[in-house]
Amino acid sequence: MGDKDMWSDQERSLIQYIFTSLNYEEVGPDALSRCLIVYPWCLRYFGAFGNLYTAQDIIENPKIAAHGIKIVHGLDRALQNLDNLKETYKELSTLHSEVLHVDPDNFRLFCDVLSIVVAGKLGIQTFTPEMQAAWQKFLGAVCSALSRQYY
Repeated sequence: MGDKDMWSDQERSLIQYIFTSLNYEEVGPDALSRCLIVYPWCLRYFGAFGNLYTAQDIIENPKIAAHGIKIVHGLDRALQNLDNLKETYKELSTLHSEVLHVDPDNFRLFCDVLSIVVAGKLGIQTFTPEMQAAWQKFLGAVCSALSRQYY
């Protein structure tokens, strides 16, 4: 089964809808700061970002906010290339595995928190179980593509 066969028309539509509903400047910083607060061991990759000693420091850190926005914008690449995620993220996977030495489980942790943030922003009436399933499938595929160079 190729990547093209992986997505139904409904899933593509639901994922596209989520992206059109996102405010990247809110969702990105919120998701990354929450991830770093809930999973503090992830902070080791952000040592050059300054004071991150307390939850408030993390939330107010402009470098964390900017990186959160960058991560969410990086998901745009997946949206544009749903049928070729592995190739789309090949360079980023290599960077994270061979240069930055990021534990690939951190991708999953961030995506879990991002799902919670997106659900909170969209609300229960909009973020239906079908939408959640498509979104989590999408994020899982992105995580898999980002983790590819590790194995």
